Amino acid sequence: MSKPVFKDIDLSAQPKRQMHTPPDSPEKTTHMEFPIHHKKTDSVGSRHSRQDSRGHKKRASLEHNLTIPLSPRGTSHNTIEVPALRSPDADTTQFMHHLSASPSTKERRVSRNSFGAALPIPKSKRQSRLSSVTYPTEEALKSGKASPPLASREILTSQVQDVLSHKVKKAKNMAFVFDIDGVLVHGDRLIPEGKRTLEMLNGDNQLGIKIPHIFLTNGSGKPELARTEQLSKILKNPISTEQFIQSHTPMRALAEYYSTVLVVGGEGYRCREVAEEYGFKDIIVPNDIIAWDESIAPYRVFTEEERASSRPRDFSKINIDAILVFSDSRDYATDMQIIVDLLRSENGRYGTIAADPVSQRIPIYFSQGDLLCPTEHPIPRMSQGAFRIGLEAMYKALTGVELERVVYGKPELATYKYADEVIASWMDQLHGEERVPQNVYMIGDNPASDIVGGNMYGWNTCLVRTGVFQGGDNDEENPANFGVFKNVWEAVTTACRKELGDDFVFKWDERVVNPLLHDSHAASAVEV
Repeated sequence: MSKPVFKDIDLSAQPKRQMHTPPDSPEKTTHMEFPIHHKKTDSVGSRHSRQDSRGHKKRASLEHNLTIPLSPRGTSHNTIEVPALRSPDADTTQFMHHLSASPSTKERRVSRNSFGAALPIPKSKRQSRLSSVTYPTEEALKSGKASPPLASREILTSQVQDVLSHKVKKAKNMAFVFDIDGVLVHGDRLIPEGKRTLEMLNGDNQLGIKIPHIFLTNGSGKPELARTEQLSKILKNPISTEQFIQSHTPMRALAEYYSTVLVVGGEGYRCREVAEEYGFKDIIVPNDIIAWDESIAPYRVFTEEERASSRPRDFSKINIDAILVFSDSRDYATDMQIIVDLLRSENGRYGTIAADPVSQRIPIYFSQGDLLCPTEHPIPRMSQGAFRIGLEAMYKALTGVELERVVYGKPELATYKYADEVIASWMDQLHGEERVPQNVYMIGDNPASDIVGGNMYGWNTCLVRTGVFQGGDNDEENPANFGVFKNVWEAVTTACRKELGDDFVFKWDERVVNPLLHDSHAASAVEV
């Protein structure tokens, strides 16, 4: 199969995005590039004499030498100090591409995609139509386990919305984009304010209106339907696949370009299932290769259960078109070994070594680039970005050339362009208007992905303190332009008050609007 050629698109001459408007026509590829700046750091080897925790003097025999504590009397008769010939600093800098650095709104103005590679994204219309509005089945109604939808609620909300039409117009002109881990949940544990926030946006508010919102996460490793069903149970609110974007969701577009692919990451064979749903024809996972030849990973203990579930064949006769890292690796050593073998091979043929490591190298895609990810552990854990940086360093150490790679996920432009498509489609589902509202609010906990991406795309960004960010008034490198908030509820309600007025009520109260429920303390429907 011939390799696609993604042309660079120079957006540097375009004006900075100020207001959110939907694209005139669906776009499949896009590219973003800005000039880069580097910080100057002092050499860690320039040390002076200092004291250790016991008050003993330390000395450095040479610049760039680790300090050695002296004995309590100031001399040592049992050791010989040998001067260092090299700096104690790690050698990783020379192996890492400059775009691997942590993204910063202040210092970084480039996409993490090496050499300006363009990213294909799916077309605007989604593949399925799973509405977030669910109704009980006839069997449930007959059994008495559920009640039919009350037409009175629709009538009452319609009356209220007629009276407050100016607020309805504003509510339809705003949308929220939520990161998930660290904003709404910690792993499988609910962040309490997340449930109330979604209830309010799903109609439990003064207008009884659904305020558009989608979910944009760098999480991955499961089919979208399985992930939304899991989140719906945790958050106790319905979440549709139509309003949900994982880091690898836009990568379904790659199925049009590549036939045989190596899919890396995730638990078990979940990512193979994801790739199959996306339409990839021939999907290989690392276990398939190890089952073919265990000597490829000499330190891997390959179980009989793993062998039975793998799909081995003679990979020395197969050309792999591309490598897709869908999710976090569960076995760094094995996955890195296989990836490096393929990157150094002739056009993805296992067991070969290319004469030219650039022209014969197959492409590699990463679903996201986060270095850290919030989990149930109190300190954020390393994520796919750490795996990628390690792979880049090893590749350059072995070949002497930079690793060209492409990164999806936040804060890459392609993911935000795709979010526009999803927001417009979800607006059509809710309100029959296929467009992107003007006022979009990104709610996130990671300044290096949620905030830097939202800032560069022209969204209003809100940073919450329930995940990665635990800093001061705002993040110094990637300040949220709308503010920093204690939790997601404070961020969303503050944004709603700005757009809908300070008098907006975050609760639907039928006693206020239903004449049959009026008492001496209730207002009339007209007075809402």
